[in-house]
Amino acid sequence: MTHQVRAVVARGKGAPVSLETIVVPDPGPGEALVKVEACGVCHTDLHYREGGVNDDFPFLLGHEAAGVVEAVGEGVTDVAPGDFVILNWRAVCGQCRACQRGRPWYCFDTHNAKQRMTLTDGTDLSPALGIGAFAEKTLVAAGQCTKVDRAASAAAAGLLGCGVMAGIGAAINTGRVGRGDTVAVIGCGGVGDAAVVGSNLAGAARIIAVDIDDRKLETARKLGATHTVNSKESDPVEAIRDLTGGFGADVVIEAVGRPETYRQAFYARDLAGTVVLVGVPTPEMKLELPLLDVFGRGGALKSSWYGDCLPSRDFPMLIDLYLQGRLNLDAFVTETIALDEVEKAFERMHHGDVLRSVVVL
Repeated sequence: MTHQVRAVVARGKGAPVSLETIVVPDPGPGEALVKVEACGVCHTDLHYREGGVNDDFPFLLGHEAAGVVEAVGEGVTDVAPGDFVILNWRAVCGQCRACQRGRPWYCFDTHNAKQRMTLTDGTDLSPALGIGAFAEKTLVAAGQCTKVDRAASAAAAGLLGCGVMAGIGAAINTGRVGRGDTVAVIGCGGVGDAAVVGSNLAGAARIIAVDIDDRKLETARKLGATHTVNSKESDPVEAIRDLTGGFGADVVIEAVGRPETYRQAFYARDLAGTVVLVGVPTPEMKLELPLLDVFGRGGALKSSWYGDCLPSRDFPMLIDLYLQGRLNLDAFVTETIALDEVEKAFERMHHGDVLRSVVVL
């Protein structure tokens, strides 16, 4: 059996997305069919549309999603029809060398659904990050479904599927921010603001938000930043040092993904401090640092993949904090939109007008 549903498709590099009918098969072994309730519009979706990830068009966009499992295939035991789930794009295999060493958040063989969703003419679709959730229904590997409390808002919960988890995890999991630490976050979009929230949850004493947009800095302050720096108006390295007794921050989270902001992060940390790169660079970018400075400053230079999260561990815990009123996921939802408004949401994202537009179905 197959299902014909409406979905947002990117057919060519840079071309506007279109709302089309697609065909979704019933789940096979190890797969789950999910009725999507909400899906955030992430910058990665725009990268796909622009051909910045690969050229495997047409793409079925959308990946920051929550919904209800409608059916499961043979051998699926972790989720069942009726479960409210957040979708993730790192379904761990349990067998690779990272999983076998007890580090499944580094899984080197994550998997997706084996069957392909298609256009009505039979053309295979490439689901963004193996999910493709700008659709009324989507087919995923069952391991991409993490069951959470149904009391959570789908619009808020789905954001843990990518950007918010990436930022929170960059602070808590990768950066290991601890009580009393000083933290600087460079770049205050959705991921950077989530890093501010994560640092606050971890008990950081001082959280310095850095951006070139005063609107974004004000939002970061509302989400827990204790200080803000407009790096158009002052040198962010000097400003961070001034705010940390001349030493630099214990942890600096770079949420932009550019060589110049990475250099700022590198020099804005304290001796033996940690730099966490969670901003995603483009393939042509190069970084040059004096090797003596890398050696002499000590500490750690880390990259954060998906906030080094383990969905089965982190999603339910963060949803519990949300339902207790200790994690304000709703603050990341700037607006809710319909499926046919995704292209307009990309434009608002480009102008920095939103933290997240969320498609609600």
